[in-house]
Amino acid sequence: MTAKKIRIIGTPMDLGQSRRGVDMGPSAIRYAGLQDRLQRLGHEVIDSGNVNTAQAEELSLNVVPEPVIEGNAHHLHEVARVCQKIYDRVQSYRPEDRHYVFLGGDHSMAIGTVSAVTHERLGVIWFDAHADINTPLTSVSGNIHGMSVAALLGDGPEPLTHVGFAAPKLQPHQIVLVGTRDLDDAERQRLTRRDVRVYTMREVDEMGMARIGYEILDYFHDMTALHLSLDLDALDPQIAPGVGTPVPGGFSYREAHLFMEIMADSHKMRSLDLVEVNPILDQQNVTAKLAVELATGVFGQRIL
Repeated sequence: MTAKKIRIIGTPMDLGQSRRGVDMGPSAIRYAGLQDRLQRLGHEVIDSGNVNTAQAEELSLNVVPEPVIEGNAHHLHEVARVCQKIYDRVQSYRPEDRHYVFLGGDHSMAIGTVSAVTHERLGVIWFDAHADINTPLTSVSGNIHGMSVAALLGDGPEPLTHVGFAAPKLQPHQIVLVGTRDLDDAERQRLTRRDVRVYTMREVDEMGMARIGYEILDYFHDMTALHLSLDLDALDPQIAPGVGTPVPGGFSYREAHLFMEIMADSHKMRSLDLVEVNPILDQQNVTAKLAVELATGVFGQRIL
């Protein structure tokens, strides 16, 4: 295994969803030993702290009117500002600092993280129980963490689609969804219309994780870098209880870790999101510890 220089950046934001607590996710993951575990694998690890984010209570005191958008999207402009800060932070580092672990926070932050790492031919793996491909016009909840994929594909309001630069960050062939099992009708239609590759939990059950992992690597054979956006609700709530939107029937520990190992074998992994860890809902920090275990798999942890 080649030693890497890995930079950790936290985004303690919970504005993209309605259940409080994920803003403490970066601290929980750090407390679970992320930096130490990566260093024990031989990597040089730099923790660059957190991107500053506002609390919902602070925003309620802001009397400056924001531009109105059509549809339903809570805290739209502040979420977009935070995502732009993530983008700017990454651009400030030297080009050779190509390996990142981004700690959330809710999954809306991925609009910033993915936008920031598109300088290579990028394949994105969206490891999540949800498709996150709503827009303000189709979202019932108005929670932006359910709009991240749509925004990255260029669908949605400009504050989200223009983070970093005014163009879609991904084309449909650059993203694969894995573990999907909770979809809205509008999301089903958009996934079909945009021709996004999806591996639902039915495919996982029928095919197994090894075959899916190798199929994804083959699908992304012409990509020079991979980004894994890992929402902990992709795992079964029995082993990852500390998430805000749990959905039964998720991945086991071994299924998830096997997938991480296969992705690592490609030697294309450049960056990783660890999102939606909610310590308030967790039990003895087990979900954050699991996030650390999966991160070590992405960056080279092996049985032998």
